[in-house]
Amino acid sequence: MNQVILVGRICTDPEIVTTEEGRQRSVITVAINRPFKNMEGIYETDFIRCVLWNNIALNTFEYCHTGDIIGIKGRLQTRNYENEEKIKKYISEVIAEKVTFLSSSNKNLEKERSE
Repeated sequence: MNQVILVGRICTDPEIVTTEEGRQRSVITVAINRPFKNMEGIYETDFIRCVLWNNIALNTFEYCHTGDIIGIKGRLQTRNYENEEKIKKYISEVIAEKVTFLSSSNKNLEKERSE
């Protein structure tokens, strides 16, 4: 079974790209704090690349911004490509199957929702 569940903060505002096939895609990075301190007594953060497709991508683009906390349920995928120097590179990323909006860092948006 290949299932990943993440909760973290969006690092940059989501952007939408339309593929040649007409599908909408958004690639976001989610910052996730580790639950333990390193040898220097500091909590480290992992930055996880997540790919969102179609309605998930569009909704996240419309409602989420930098600093918002989201939950992602998906699967881990690894792919490879050759760079300009003909060196094979590998990328691991989470393909989102569900995104849950947990909190917004946008105070104006929170105010509008409460009115």
